[in-house]
Amino acid sequence: MFGSNELRQTRFYQDVFAEGKEEGIQEAKLEAIPQLLGFGLSIEQIAQALGFDEQAVRQAAQPKS
Repeated sequence: MFGSNELRQTRFYQDVFAEGKEEGIQEAKLEAIPQLLGFGLSIEQIAQALGFDEQAVRQAAQPKS
């Protein structure tokens, strides 16, 4: 049976952890878009700064219903 330290050293654990971390970073960037728009940044500026295409920024800027 794996202990927690041995489990953390497996490639599977590291891959899953890295993937979750990346998803969290992307989600945080998307959540920041409405606030950045409120500061007066353009869609183009936000897309360039966050590494998204303009369509993704427009979608994230729309109010969620």
